[in-house]
Amino acid sequence: MSIAPPKPVSPRSGGGAALVAAGILLSRLFGLVRNRLLGHYLGTSDAGDAFNAAIRIPNILQNLFGEGVLSASFIPTYSRLLAEGNEEEAGRVAGAIGTLLALTSAVLVLVGIVLTPYAVAIIAPGFAGEKRALTIHLVQLIFPGVGLLVLSAWSLGVLNSHRRFFLPYASPVAMNVVMIGALLGFGPSLAGDVDGQSRLAAVLAWASVLGSVAQLGVQLPTVLRVDRRLRLHLGTANKNVRVVLAQFAPVFVGRGVVQISAYVDNVLASLVSGGAVAVLSYAQVITMLPVSLFGMSVSAAELPAMSGTIGSDDDVARVLRQRLSDGLHRIAFYVVPSSMAFVAIGDIVGATLYQSGKFGRADVIWMWGVLAGSAIGLLAGTLGRLYASTWYALRNTRTPLKFALLRVALTLGLGWAAALWLPGAVGIDARWGVAGLTASAGVAAWVECVLLRRSLVPRIGDVRVDRPYQAKLWGAALVASLVAWGAKLVLGVEHPLVLGVAALPAYGLAYLGATASMAIPEASAMAGRVRRLIGGR
Repeated sequence: MSIAPPKPVSPRSGGGAALVAAGILLSRLFGLVRNRLLGHYLGTSDAGDAFNAAIRIPNILQNLFGEGVLSASFIPTYSRLLAEGNEEEAGRVAGAIGTLLALTSAVLVLVGIVLTPYAVAIIAPGFAGEKRALTIHLVQLIFPGVGLLVLSAWSLGVLNSHRRFFLPYASPVAMNVVMIGALLGFGPSLAGDVDGQSRLAAVLAWASVLGSVAQLGVQLPTVLRVDRRLRLHLGTANKNVRVVLAQFAPVFVGRGVVQISAYVDNVLASLVSGGAVAVLSYAQVITMLPVSLFGMSVSAAELPAMSGTIGSDDDVARVLRQRLSDGLHRIAFYVVPSSMAFVAIGDIVGATLYQSGKFGRADVIWMWGVLAGSAIGLLAGTLGRLYASTWYALRNTRTPLKFALLRVALTLGLGWAAALWLPGAVGIDARWGVAGLTASAGVAAWVECVLLRRSLVPRIGDVRVDRPYQAKLWGAALVASLVAWGAKLVLGVEHPLVLGVAALPAYGLAYLGATASMAIPEASAMAGRVRRLIGGR
């Protein structure tokens, strides 16, 4: 017999995904402004390399204990308790997890500061001398803010479970505003020489800590308002807390190996050539935009809804199938043109966002190669997030872990070959190894995505983005890229902002027009929103 859930959930979560996407978009726009200023003042200098490496290294703690782990372990249990109307127990669980995260992250921050010299030697072995010393100094400055970001991710988990999507994903705007202020205030006076650039990097490290305080601070009032029963305590004897902790362990390992994969890229990039770490970091800010906007937004909105589904096994499978299919098609609609843009007009994208000051046209072309390599696995990486979220909603964290381990092994092996061996073997400049690095990571992402999809078949059936639908999307994206190339031929590349303002909107409108003409539902819905926006309604 099927049991109706106490709080019925709409079969679609497009509204929640739109709010997540809006918050992420706002945050990423401020992040792009920050990175454009960073590129303007530091470019691919040693200080730029050091800061980009430093800002990534402590984030392993944030990512391990933060959003990804909480999404897989905390949100399913917390959302189920809310769906059952057991708000008192939900508050106890949220308070216990928040307390445990605060204590654990405080200890690890202290340990991380002490062990930073050893971490830098492992993660950026290509750095030496003053560049290595600066990286160590910056990491130690940044580390205290990471614990606050872990609590910010816990706040996100609470708010998402209460269907509050915009605020937690927009909260990084607070950090970016602080860092942008630091760049504008100190950049003009410090970026003129090598010593000044090192001092500017240190100022930015301090600004990131203050920004972490601001990011957590904007969320806490709403957290306390939506969960009035939340009490901080060490409730490890609570059975639901134990369930969260039991799920936490395999997800922690899974996220850990994924983070290892990301840091393998950083290690290999440090061995490729000077400036490779910086250009990889600048490119990743761009490639993470569609991943966050379209992959993370849909997955974040779907996970609480999937986790709150109550009923017989057949009922749960039917709802999950419907939600998964809907989410996969929405993701593909947006990510396919992003992939095509990185391959076909990556120089326009890169120049529009970064070409300024110490970041010149040659750096843009280098970044284009990195973006094109990233395009290979962009769709797989975003679809894979939703497949993994489906497993998490089914209270299974071990299956995604197995495939994450395989992905890391492939990333390591293929990345070494593509980044350090292949350029010499084919007779090209060694610095292009960083493009091979992102391309090989894309191949590994496809392997993981396919395995995740196939593993779900016995539980809910085979759910995928059908090939005719994908073919239409790729065809429309190709047409749109020809339109953007036409603008490039007419305007040239001497004025990147002018070219970007003309070519990128033309690319988007051409894609939307082509897909709407093929009666693709997502295009028709977006075209309607655009018409209402233009019409002021």
